[in-house]
Amino acid sequence: MGPTMQLEQESKSERIDIRTTQRVKRTLQDAATASSKTVSEFLLDSALTKAAEVLADRRLFLLDDEQWDAFMAALDAPPQPMPRLEKLLREPSVLEKAAAP
Repeated sequence: MGPTMQLEQESKSERIDIRTTQRVKRTLQDAATASSKTVSEFLLDSALTKAAEVLADRRLFLLDDEQWDAFMAALDAPPQPMPRLEKLLREPSVLEKAAAP
């Protein structure tokens, strides 16, 4: 489901206000009209599309074959011993200490 489809199912209770020039407003109005949308629909759809692209860049990364092999080798390698972490996990947590009589 795309970002705009999800919005149609949710209650709209928030506002976003922007200031712009008359020329920019006219351009947005023309683009909205050409898309058979209101300016609000056009802005929201365009902004959500761009937001999805920006966020995808932070969730998706591409590796060449050499980088992929190195990545997989790191995942497949046995874990390194972490004695300080092991000690920490053996100790009672703050909640366990608070619950103790």
